[in-house]
Amino acid sequence: MAAREGNLDAPTRHALDWRNPDFYSAASLHAEMERVFEICHGCRRCVSLCHAFPTLFDLVDAAASLEVAGVAKADYGKVVDHCYLCDLCYMTKCPYVPPHPWAVDFPHLMLRAKAVKFSQGDVRLRDKVLTSTDAVGRFAGIPIVAQTVNAVNKIGVARQALQAVAGIHAGAWLPAFDSNSMRKRLAGHVSAARAEAAGRTRGRVALFATCYMNRNEPGPGADLVAVFEHNGIPVRLVERERCCGMPKLELGDFASVAAAKEANIPVLAKLVDAGWDLMALVPSCVLMFKQELPLLFPDDADVQKVKAAFFDPFEYLMLRHKEGRLRTDFKQPLGRVAYHAACHQRVQNIGPKTREALSLVPGTEVEIIERCSGHDGTYAVKREFHEFAMKIVKPVVARVNQAEPDHYGSDCAMAGHHIAHARADGSRPEHPITLLRFAYGI
Repeated sequence: MAAREGNLDAPTRHALDWRNPDFYSAASLHAEMERVFEICHGCRRCVSLCHAFPTLFDLVDAAASLEVAGVAKADYGKVVDHCYLCDLCYMTKCPYVPPHPWAVDFPHLMLRAKAVKFSQGDVRLRDKVLTSTDAVGRFAGIPIVAQTVNAVNKIGVARQALQAVAGIHAGAWLPAFDSNSMRKRLAGHVSAARAEAAGRTRGRVALFATCYMNRNEPGPGADLVAVFEHNGIPVRLVERERCCGMPKLELGDFASVAAAKEANIPVLAKLVDAGWDLMALVPSCVLMFKQELPLLFPDDADVQKVKAAFFDPFEYLMLRHKEGRLRTDFKQPLGRVAYHAACHQRVQNIGPKTREALSLVPGTEVEIIERCSGHDGTYAVKREFHEFAMKIVKPVVARVNQAEPDHYGSDCAMAGHHIAHARADGSRPEHPITLLRFAYGI
């Protein structure tokens, strides 16, 4: 195929050859990074997405030759550190992704670099702890412990100490822990609704609670159950789960990702075989099962089965609406809603389903904001990256403020709180599923 400038074909993703020893070769990695960096340097279209690209271009511009070849290989890691795998460069900006012959996959190249770094033991204890969401949640979610952790996180002196000792920025928003977890709230829940298939949906949903929604913000889980069962869709919790693996993936810890997959996929595949569709309220978790695990384990039939059965909540509702199976008996208008479209939802290629669903509510105007918030779960809380996360979220905050909304929020609850933290006006974000429940009046 003759090379051409740009690419008009839909992007395609190739499986990651992460078990190949060459994947972890520093020389091979650096050669591929130099090739891709050269293409990025000649394009510079992604400069406004995150701080990885400005870091790369500053390194090139500071080189005596003004070329990538003049950048020290030791400095490549500075670019890698600023990539938090939002995937937007691949899915929305880069004209050279596969099937273009240049086959640029910047996020997965950065993931490879993170894996090489992790394999060399070059990882901070802080980052291991931050990505161990199950262990942290089990401890911090204990009654009394949760209240203590939450209280300490609000004390300035304690936060300064945490910054000095652990590298957690003293000014960053940190999620609170809720001892009344989603699993506790929904324990023993049995739906009276009868499943009815419609289109691609089988009409019954098993909810993957996720670490964050289970331990930190369980309210939207109850809201989802209320909304779905109002629409005749029975919901149950997945009987047991571990972290989806996304935090460990972003660390380059593939062994932990594989362990999480071995714990989760058999449980989820069994539910699919029993006639359940799968769902999670955190876009990153949905993306993990829809994209990342299938690319890491392309020959695992159960992984592919789970991929086909996993849905974003609003994708599911709008698929039902297309078949005439979504109730529109809304009781409350929402007014002006500033809605931040989360990166890991956008790259699922499902379209703006949350905006479409909220727009069905009479008396509602939805302003969609398609820019990264810069939170990433851990990036915004780290001492060395917090200022960049606050810079990235600034245009989002400006759009929210300009909209003068009655409500604002994001499918990614953490992004919503990061936006609220940057607004610094005492307002609180609301998850879109919470807004939909309010609109129904249930």
